[in-house]
Amino acid sequence: MGADQSLSLLNQMLWAVLTIAAPVVAVVMIVGLIVSVLQVATQLQEMTLSYIPKLLAAVLVLIAVGPWMIERMTHFAVEAIRTIPSIG
Repeated sequence: MGADQSLSLLNQMLWAVLTIAAPVVAVVMIVGLIVSVLQVATQLQEMTLSYIPKLLAAVLVLIAVGPWMIERMTHFAVEAIRTIPSIG
């Protein structure tokens, strides 16, 4: 396996990870920002208050986008396995 093939596979893997994780990370970040603004506005500084909304948002996003995420991971794995014969 040459360096160019290795870098290409690494590049594809990183883009796949980025696109798969982006929806969950973005929603949790937005929910965290909203909860933080509400905590500052109400001066309620309870640490556990921020975890429950973020956890629920992550679960809802995983339920909604989960099949698409699994399809993307499966597609990447199948393509990576198909390139194994051409490596040697």
